[in-house]
Amino acid sequence: MMTLYDNAFSPFARKVRMVLEQKGLKADYVDGLRRENHGLLQAANGRVEVPALTDGDVTVVNSSDIVAYLDHRYPDRPVLPADPGARARARAWERTADDTIDAILVDISYWLWAERPDEMPDGMLAAAQNDMGEIYRALEHDLGTDGFVCGKLSIADIALFPHLVSVKSLGVPIDSAACPKVAAWLKRMMALEICLADMARTRDYIKTVEDQDIERVKIFWRGDRIEWLLAHGFHDWFMTEIQEGRVTWPGLGLPPQQGS
Repeated sequence: MMTLYDNAFSPFARKVRMVLEQKGLKADYVDGLRRENHGLLQAANGRVEVPALTDGDVTVVNSSDIVAYLDHRYPDRPVLPADPGARARARAWERTADDTIDAILVDISYWLWAERPDEMPDGMLAAAQNDMGEIYRALEHDLGTDGFVCGKLSIADIALFPHLVSVKSLGVPIDSAACPKVAAWLKRMMALEICLADMARTRDYIKTVEDQDIERVKIFWRGDRIEWLLAHGFHDWFMTEIQEGRVTWPGLGLPPQQGS
């Protein structure tokens, strides 16, 4: 039996869980972000990040690597296209979701769930709206007549979904008049069984997030999220976060000890 260290709030963990469900694979699920499970998560992933997957003697971290492992190890119902060009395109959109969209949406989300002493810095939401607008327009261009990013349901759609399903609540909604294919894609995705299950888990988690034994004061920062902040001029705000002790950093991220 596989074990996935995940969290219902993490778009990366949500992506992996949807891939498992799309493939019909069973796993035990452990909320790695609960304080009581930090030791278990750290043993699997030295960066203490979700998701991390153990499958027998194999441990895989990083959501993209986990997806690639699952598609290779369990090839039924693949999420990576067989055509090399389509696969490259799907991985490109997965990277956009993981690196760019995640950075923008997570950086503007802290004032909704974390314990914050301040208001969102002036101009941050406008910067997010501008950048997300560019992303929506690029996705509008790439969506085909079949309604999916790369011809049929793939990791591109699955990686994008956990992010884009939340954009309205974060203040960066999709303009359905300017990007009708993106709006239609999101509606179509929301009707899929794996997406319905994902949304239900996330809604249930959000209802009780204030009661969850997770870190809500110190923000866990990774490179892409810092890069987006600095690229848009929020240096002073970030330095204040560091100086006032509201920042936590990932571990070294060395390869996990296999077979231990």
